[in-house]
Amino acid sequence: MPSELGAVLVKAGKINQEQLDKALAVCEEKKEKLETVLVQLGAIESEDEVSNFIGKHLKIGALRLGDIELNPEVVKLIPLDIARKFKVISVSKLNKTLLVAISDPNNIYVLDALKFITGLTIQPVISPEKAIEKAIESYYADSGGFSEIVKGLEDDPDLEVVSQEEGPSETDLLSAIQDKPLVKLVDSIISDAIRMNASDIHLETYEKRIRVRYRNDGELSEMAPLPFKYRSAIVSRIKIMAELDISERRLPQDGRIKVKITGRTVDLRVSVLPTIFGEKVVMRILDPLALQVDLTALGFREQDLAKFNQKIRLPFGIILVTGPTGSGKTTTLYSALKQINTVDVNIMTAEDPVEFNFEGINQVAVKSDIGLTFASALRSFLRQDPDIIMVGEIRDGETAEIAIRAALTGHLVFSTLHTNDAPSSINRLIDMDVPFYLVASATKLIMAQRMVRKICQNCKKEVNLTREQVESLNVPDELLKNVRAFRGEGCSQCNNTGKSGRTGIFEVMPISPAIENLILSKASDTEIREQALKEGMYGLRMCAVEKMKNGIISIDELFAVTASQ
Repeated sequence: MPSELGAVLVKAGKINQEQLDKALAVCEEKKEKLETVLVQLGAIESEDEVSNFIGKHLKIGALRLGDIELNPEVVKLIPLDIARKFKVISVSKLNKTLLVAISDPNNIYVLDALKFITGLTIQPVISPEKAIEKAIESYYADSGGFSEIVKGLEDDPDLEVVSQEEGPSETDLLSAIQDKPLVKLVDSIISDAIRMNASDIHLETYEKRIRVRYRNDGELSEMAPLPFKYRSAIVSRIKIMAELDISERRLPQDGRIKVKITGRTVDLRVSVLPTIFGEKVVMRILDPLALQVDLTALGFREQDLAKFNQKIRLPFGIILVTGPTGSGKTTTLYSALKQINTVDVNIMTAEDPVEFNFEGINQVAVKSDIGLTFASALRSFLRQDPDIIMVGEIRDGETAEIAIRAALTGHLVFSTLHTNDAPSSINRLIDMDVPFYLVASATKLIMAQRMVRKICQNCKKEVNLTREQVESLNVPDELLKNVRAFRGEGCSQCNNTGKSGRTGIFEVMPISPAIENLILSKASDTEIREQALKEGMYGLRMCAVEKMKNGIISIDELFAVTASQ
C-alpha cells in the first residue's frame, strides 16, 4: 500500500511527512504509484532510490535492469501478456529457481501466479516499474508484436492488395482490410505506440516504401518498415476505424478512433492527407493517463508558480500563454482550469479540437466550416452566465477584442497566442487592432513556455564546459556562479538516446503598474522586457540555465530550444 511504503520512507528520513501527504493526494487523484509521484514532485531523485531502499528493508535484492543483458530464452519463460499485466520480467534461471524482477515484491498473488505458470520457484528482486516496462518492450519486441506481424504479412501468399497506381476498388479494399493479419498489424501499431507513451503515430507513403514513425518526448523515431504492397489497405483499415470515406483519396479527412487498452479508453485524433505517392496518416494519441494536469509537476520555478497561481484566481482579466505548436500551452491551461474548477464557478471553453474531457467544465468544439468560430463561440458564452472562459487560441482581431472586452466586464479569460516570448504578446494584440488601452487594462499575466527533453537519470554524467560555451549562455552573472552541465551517455532505459521524459521552462510576466504604463505609452517589446527583468522575471534562457545546472537538461537541449535574449 502507498501509505505503508510512505510511512517507512518517512521513518527512514528519506522524505518528510509534508512530502508524503502531498504525494498521497496526487496518487489518489492520478492513480499513480507512490514512488513515481515522489520523483515527479522532486522528493526523491529516482525510482531506483526507492527500489534500493525497499530491497534493503525487505532483505531482498534490488536490480538495475539497464545494467545487465538478459537471456531472451529465460525472459520468454513468462508469456508476454503475463509480463505486461503483472509488470514482471525473468532475469535468470538456476536449476528450478527463476529470478524475477518485480516492482512490488509484497504482491503474493503475482508471485503465486508466476509459480503456477512457470512451474518454478520464484525468487523476486525489486526493480522500478518503468525499467521493467522498457525491458519488456525490448526483449519481447519480436514476440507476436509489430515486427513478427509484419514478417507474417510478407510471408502470406494469400493476402494481396493491388497497387495505388492501379486504383484499388472499394470492394478490393473492404475485402483486404478484413484479413486478420492486416487487422492485427494496425491494432499492433496503435497499441505499441500507446504502450511506448508516444504522442503521435505517422504513417507515410513514399514512392517505394511506407514508413511508420512514433513521436516520443517530442522526437520522431522510425519503427519497422511496413510491406509496401499493403499501403492502401492499411490506410483504409484506419479510415474504417475512424469512420471516414475509404473511397475518397483526393481530399484531406479528419476523424477519431476510440480504443481500449489495458482496461482504459484512449482517443486517437486521425488526420489523412493526400500526397503524391498515396495518403499520409497522422494519429494524435489522446491518453488521459499521459496528460499531466498538475501545475506543480510541469517544471515551474517555485517563484513563478506562486505568481501564476495568484493570477489564475483573480475575479476578472485575461491570462495569456504563448509559445509555438507543441510547447505544452493547452496542458498548462487545462492544469490551471483544474486548479480553479469548483462547484461555485461556471467554466466554459472553446477549443479546436477538444482534446480531453473534464468533469465540471463545459467544452465546445469549434467548427469553422459551419460558422462556429472562436469569436462566435465567445459571443454565445457571454449569454451563458460564465465566470471563467478559455479560448483555445486568439487567431484574429475579432476574437482578441471580444476576449479582451469579456475580461473587462467581470470574466476571467484564458487563451493562447503564437509569439516567441511574453513581452512580444502585447504588441501582437495591438497589431490585431485591439486598442492599446484595452490591452493594458485587461491583461493580468502573460507566460511564454517551451518543452525541453530531460537527461536520462540512469546514465547522467557531468561534463566540462568550455569558456566559449559559458559566455554564449548570455545570462546574468549570478546565474553563472557554480555553473555545471550534464548529459546522458545513453543506456537501455533511454534507448541509447541519453534523454528520458520532458519538462517545461516558463517565462512568467505579471502585468505590473509599471508595465501597464509602458503599454499605454506604446513602448517596444525590448522596453517591456527590460522592465519585466528588473521586476524579477526569469527569461526562457535563464530558466533553461537553471535546469541545466540542476542536471535536468543538457546544454545542447538548452541551445536547441531557447534563444539568447
